[in-house]
Amino acid sequence: MTGFYRNGYCDVGPEDSGNHSVAAEVTDEFLAFSASRGNDLRTIGLTGGCKWCLCVTRWKEAFNARSDDRDPVVPRVFLHATHQKALDSVGMDELRKFAADGEASNAASRPVEPSGRPGAAVKEL
Repeated sequence: MTGFYRNGYCDVGPEDSGNHSVAAEVTDEFLAFSASRGNDLRTIGLTGGCKWCLCVTRWKEAFNARSDDRDPVVPRVFLHATHQKALDSVGMDELRKFAADGEASNAASRPVEPSGRPGAAVKEL
């Protein structure tokens, strides 16, 4: 089960110093990238296509290392399940750029803000 608290959600609390707030579908390229940075998620059974709550800083590292906006090193993001704490380290425009299919329809014209409830995902307005 995914999430720092293994509850199936990308909840972030005081115990989660890694800010596992980005709900994403990992790729083989991202898994290799993460392993090269010292965190081999394949050792816990992840493979390309798995959905996982990623540390926002690792997602941002992959975003910064990408060769272009189609680079599979950056996992696609499920905005509806990404915790608002992700916005502490990454911009909404960056998350939208790699939103999973169907997650950011009309993304350029629809602002996103925290939903306002503690532990909530970001939501599109």
